Amino acid sequence: MAAWIAAPLAVGVFATACGGGGGGASEDGFITVNSTEPENPLVPANTTETGGGKVVDAMFTGLISYDEKTSEPYNEVAESIETTDNQHYTIKLKDGWTFHDGTPVTSQSFVRAWNYAAYAPNGQSTASFFEHIQGYDEVNPADPDGDKGPQPAPEPTAETMSGLKAPDDKTIEVTLDAPFATFPTMLGYTAFSPMPDKFFDDKAGFEEKPIGNGPFKFDERQPNQLIKVSRYEEYAGKNKPQIKGVEFRVYNELETAYQDLVSGNLDFIDQMPPSALVDEKWKTDLNDRGEVKPILSNNALQLPLYLPEYQDPKLRHAISLAINREEITNSIFSGTYQPATGWVPSDAVPGYEPGACGEWCEYDKDRAKKLFDETGFEGPITITSNADGGHKEWISAICGQIKNNLGADCVYKPVPTFSEFLKMHDEQSHDGPFRFGWLGDYPAAETFLGKIYRTGASSNYMGYRSEEFDAAMNKADRAPSVEEGNKLYFEAEKILAKDMPSIPLWDQKAAVGWSDRLEGATVTWDRQLNVETVKLKS
Repeated sequence: MAAWIAAPLAVGVFATACGGGGGGASEDGFITVNSTEPENPLVPANTTETGGGKVVDAMFTGLISYDEKTSEPYNEVAESIETTDNQHYTIKLKDGWTFHDGTPVTSQSFVRAWNYAAYAPNGQSTASFFEHIQGYDEVNPADPDGDKGPQPAPEPTAETMSGLKAPDDKTIEVTLDAPFATFPTMLGYTAFSPMPDKFFDDKAGFEEKPIGNGPFKFDERQPNQLIKVSRYEEYAGKNKPQIKGVEFRVYNELETAYQDLVSGNLDFIDQMPPSALVDEKWKTDLNDRGEVKPILSNNALQLPLYLPEYQDPKLRHAISLAINREEITNSIFSGTYQPATGWVPSDAVPGYEPGACGEWCEYDKDRAKKLFDETGFEGPITITSNADGGHKEWISAICGQIKNNLGADCVYKPVPTFSEFLKMHDEQSHDGPFRFGWLGDYPAAETFLGKIYRTGASSNYMGYRSEEFDAAMNKADRAPSVEEGNKLYFEAEKILAKDMPSIPLWDQKAAVGWSDRLEGATVTWDRQLNVETVKLKS
């Protein structure tokens, strides 16, 4: 994932063996936030889900950050980012930035980190984010038949990308393989974070106690329980933290986290359970301490195109047409989500045209049944998700619609934990549609398309391969401006509508709540509490 969502969308009803959050007041000056157990050690280049992402975002600051209200990028570690052709970039760094161990942040801190992330033998999950940099194909050559094919991937012919230079401690020179106007916007994503020398000298030691350059430094981690970070007093960023620290508490069930919030044992929850949304019950429970706002996030059902029975686009279109998105968003999510009209969220990307899915995301049970019968597919249709995310209600609703509208049996197949669910993606072991939630890595349409649907993309768990889509994305990437690129990304998105490798469901809104201890609590475009600006009431 670039940014896979593990957070629950509905009431959690499956108990799991680990974690559970809950209980107890926080340390003086610290706030408590709900979270999920990170999949991997807290290394930015290998953290692609929200549990680890929350912590990494608090601990690291990149060349740019994004305005909490408009999502517009602004310079942080970067003093300037200049280009005349969208292919050659010169980046100058500000003075005064240090890592939590006191060592300086230099241009080499970025260049070494990016080369490490991109180098195939290092196995970093965000490697593909560097694919636009000249020489990426030499450090991470394409596997001719994919990860699961019999042919081995070619060995890299280089260890560093030729398009990445650090002529001095304050300058980074980047040459891309082609013009890419979105490149500066990408640079706030955590994969592009700088890394200290400690990481390269002692990776095991770093993983045990990670060192960043962000507003908060690592204190401790209790697996399946909590991660604690404290304010870094020498932080050089725009927003100096107003709190002493954050305790990220691991919960297996959203309802448990919400009850802790109501009872005063939790300070912030990034997603309210449907029970709190019905008739806006949260407003009574929390005395209006919360908000609902659009964010850069959506949900879909991905299809296992590696199975023969799911290779017919008619079947994929039939399933999509059989889903009444409006009914589910109203009945289960109480209208806080909106039906998807494409693969890019409708309201969250400035200047982007929605609606690329067109007729295929509209509810039409008669047409769905006709297409389904033409495929000869008899079922059953098995929908898989992680049980610790609490997705039973809406998946059961979709299964009910499929049974009624297609006449095929539909079964919800829960997997105990999110980590086990992710393992199924890697092993291509799904036997039917599976839940896919995406939180944008940066505020641009490209992150909802290229990082998921390109051939070999890091989150292309479907096995989707389309030369037509890849070519359309290449053309959009090379547009002379973001505005012109958006028009071309929309054309690429319409190819997805024709092929339907995944089924868009709905665009998420952030329904968040906070305790009466907090002042100035705001949620950003990526559904996170802004821990740099939130305050504790005196």
